[in-house]
Amino acid sequence: MIKTLLCLLPLPLAALDLPQIPEVNEAMRKAIDSQEIAAAITLVAENGVTKHCGIDGVRDLDQPEKLGLDSMFWIASMTKPVTGVAVMILQEEGKLDLDDPVSKHLPEFGALKGPDGKPASITLRQCLTHTSGLPEPSAEASRDARELQGIMPSILAQPLQFPPGSRWQYCQSGINTAARVVEVVSGMSFPEFIEKRIFQPLGMKDTTFYPDEDQAARLVTSYERTADGKLVPAPLRFLEGKPVTSRDRYPRANGGLFSTASDYLAFCQMLLDGGKSKDQRLLSEASVLTFRSIHTGDLETGFTPGNGWGVGCCVVREPQGVSAALSPGSFGHGGAYGTQAWIDPVKKRIFLLMVQRANFPNSDDSPVRKEFQNAAAKALDRP
Repeated sequence: MIKTLLCLLPLPLAALDLPQIPEVNEAMRKAIDSQEIAAAITLVAENGVTKHCGIDGVRDLDQPEKLGLDSMFWIASMTKPVTGVAVMILQEEGKLDLDDPVSKHLPEFGALKGPDGKPASITLRQCLTHTSGLPEPSAEASRDARELQGIMPSILAQPLQFPPGSRWQYCQSGINTAARVVEVVSGMSFPEFIEKRIFQPLGMKDTTFYPDEDQAARLVTSYERTADGKLVPAPLRFLEGKPVTSRDRYPRANGGLFSTASDYLAFCQMLLDGGKSKDQRLLSEASVLTFRSIHTGDLETGFTPGNGWGVGCCVVREPQGVSAALSPGSFGHGGAYGTQAWIDPVKKRIFLLMVQRANFPNSDDSPVRKEFQNAAAKALDRP
């Protein structure tokens, strides 16, 4: 069993046993025992070596089967950095530019209106940094759309919420619009593009918008915590009651991916290594630097203090609170159900947390993330 788990890790391990940081295991066990979460996979890498791999809990509280590194999670908004990388790949190839008006690639955006009703223009950079002011599509459009193109009319039917670039406001439409540009520029559907240009080169065989039957069987159940401190199953609401294997929904570039801990670790390691994975280069170092630099100036951004925003990712400007274990310039993203992935380019570290808890008051500022990162950083910094 250990050898099976080891082969799933993209990073070299020092021994046949999975490396452990006891303090991290203790923190996760405490969170499980107190019913903050039902299960967790924690991965920590430093300088390209896996320093910790913790697996605790079960895939479903009603089933005895424990988690494995092949367990599938809905990673929600951890999809956004993948979308950002897709755009950077095409910019590096000269097929688009972050400062392109969206209307250059999607002519229908030439009819976009500002909050004053006058013609307006937004850029790809603004879409990817949540400064575009785009409204969200209607619930009906989101439910009925089968492709990214299908939600664009609903977005365009409404004026911008604020002048582009004037403030930061978390926006799903901006990310999906950027992904639609990827489709038009590349001539491929968004799922096809990221599969061919990102997932296949990185060996991310279990990262998808549309899990197959085998992957669905490995999906970790999502829970929410009741007022009396109990965990009860929570549906993935964006599925609209459809089975997770259904393709009868559009690929949400803002938050629709499912993945495994080992898959997403490979994605993070590529970014930490400046766009390279083994003998393949997905991006130049310059493009990765652009990706992880702050593009929002002095605008106040969420969801925790001290941050700016990069190309589809959050960037830590001043570590504090839940980000105190990270260096300035660390970057990453969280997901609605508590998943977290953070890359520290100063200390060459990756922190990856996979849980499925629906109703954290703030999933980016959850006590589980804080205890995980603090325990791991304290152990790694120990002389």
